[in-house]
Amino acid sequence: MERRKFLQASVAAAAMTTAAKESLAALADKPAKRVGLIGTGWYGKIDLLRLVQVAPVDVVSLCDVDSQMLDGAASIVSERQVSKKRPRLYSDYRKMLAEKDLDIVLIATPDHWHALPMIEAVKSGADVYVQKPTGVDVIESQAMLTAARKYSRVVQVGTQRRSTPHLIEARDRIVREGLLGKIGHVEVSCYYHMRARENPPESTPPDYFNYDMWTGPAPLRPYTSMVHPRKWRAFMEYSNGIMGDMCVHMYDMVRWMLDLGWPQRISSSGGILIEKQSLANTPDTQTATFEYDDLDVVWKHRSWGTAPDKDYPWAAILYGEKGTLKLSVNSYDFIPNGKGKAIHGDVVMELDKYPEDNTEKDLEKHVAPAVRGHMLDLLANIESRGRPVADIEQGHISSASCILANVALQVGRTLTWDPKSHRVIGDLEANKLLARPYREPWVHPTPENL
Repeated sequence: MERRKFLQASVAAAAMTTAAKESLAALADKPAKRVGLIGTGWYGKIDLLRLVQVAPVDVVSLCDVDSQMLDGAASIVSERQVSKKRPRLYSDYRKMLAEKDLDIVLIATPDHWHALPMIEAVKSGADVYVQKPTGVDVIESQAMLTAARKYSRVVQVGTQRRSTPHLIEARDRIVREGLLGKIGHVEVSCYYHMRARENPPESTPPDYFNYDMWTGPAPLRPYTSMVHPRKWRAFMEYSNGIMGDMCVHMYDMVRWMLDLGWPQRISSSGGILIEKQSLANTPDTQTATFEYDDLDVVWKHRSWGTAPDKDYPWAAILYGEKGTLKLSVNSYDFIPNGKGKAIHGDVVMELDKYPEDNTEKDLEKHVAPAVRGHMLDLLANIESRGRPVADIEQGHISSASCILANVALQVGRTLTWDPKSHRVIGDLEANKLLARPYREPWVHPTPENL
């Protein structure tokens, strides 16, 4: 009965379909799902602890190449989960997945380590929650989608704007009710000063950190303190920069709200224009355009200067013939053209329902409700064997489109994309950049070698 009450309370607070709530309710009479986490850093703990908050799961395995981080995460999990058990600890995800005793695997590694563990996890029989972007290159991401379908596993991608309560409200209240009229243009942007600015010397990795395994299939750069933890997105070797970090969220949200699929053409410009003193090699300034039949979605980021709108520094703005809708992780504003009524909505952080959010280290409190909703949606679809709201196919489209914007920047021209062949039409140079070289002995996954 306690498990049933736990789930009933979680479902009552979630924005879910009746069918999804019924699927989730069925969990109350079944054994707790066995869960493992690969990548126990900042967002790994945020994701896992939100799952622990909404479902009586059994966290049995943790994996990380940083033994200090791993041990700290194990202590936190043993305090927070109902059983108070300390999970098994692994330094190699392959050994963890070889146990083949996990129902759900969460993956919150750096971007260059998303594809291989995710593919191995679905092969082991687990359903998966994998952080965005899906892969670090287009072919990785395509292989992840192929693997999910081949092994019939449910895979949710961490594009949790689709599960953000106030953004669901904005979609239903503004977009679906037609208050914007025909939408002719969308801007997505990020003006956070989030790009690392340091220039530290080369050094020896700490003895508790397996730098070779952390690097994995990526090029082996000289180690510096910028690499770990949390500043690895400064380097294109491990990521797709701010485009692959922040654009993928807002672009995916727009696709979800407006029911958009693949863009037909993608172009991009920018580079390192201001912050040239840092070791970081990702663009500090970038504009990208995702073209649809009668709509352009235009991304802009600057990691310097000021934001055009201080209330919406990381945002999507939908321009319609009847009004404008501004959207962020904190709020939304509908501004009508003419005499209509303005509408405002704010994030609801649920701190009264989940008081532990108040003291959890480094938690993004405003994002916690979205992650909880995302986890509940995953669980419901595990029961129904359906497609979650951020299904791997949707994550692939959003992630690969952002990666293609970086390819367009690299080759200096507009790319015309064919989603059926998964190739850039008539551009041999761009197609060669769809898969990055892997460092031996790691083998790049493709849809054909699964």
